[in-house]
Amino acid sequence: MPDNLSNQRDQYLSFNLSDDVYALDIGSIKEVLDNRNITKLPQTPEFMRGVINLRGQVVPIIDLNIKFGMPQTQFTVDTCIIIVEIELEDGSNALLGALTDAVHEVVELGVDDIDPPPKLGMSVDCAFIYGMGKYNDEFIIILDVKRLFTIAELTVVADASHDTAENLELR
Repeated sequence: MPDNLSNQRDQYLSFNLSDDVYALDIGSIKEVLDNRNITKLPQTPEFMRGVINLRGQVVPIIDLNIKFGMPQTQFTVDTCIIIVEIELEDGSNALLGALTDAVHEVVELGVDDIDPPPKLGMSVDCAFIYGMGKYNDEFIIILDVKRLFTIAELTVVADASHDTAENLELR
């Protein structure tokens, strides 16, 4: 491995979901918000908790705990929304909020600090895991924001936020 690759360190925002620590590459993160009022939308997937108004833009909020098959996020003083930018199938970008139990810190991890995702067999989908980071003698599950949601899920989210934006304009 060339020296320039082994010395490269990337930054990740670490956060909690249930009792585990996850992270996202900070390049995809636009901002982190404190807990705020989420407007529920009818007929959306269970993992979509609703939408928020972010400076006039409708942003869908996804509960990552539900997405990963864990109990729904309970709102506390530590609950945060991580706003990420995702590229849609048509090449456009959309903002999406990821509801988390708590946000910790930005950590720097080098190539040697990240192992590939575990091979858990056909019944467990690890496609959305970029790798397993090692930081302070603990594992951090690094998510791949580009693979976190299926095209069908992103379409539902995009349609719901578009419909909500149109309804808000009518008022």
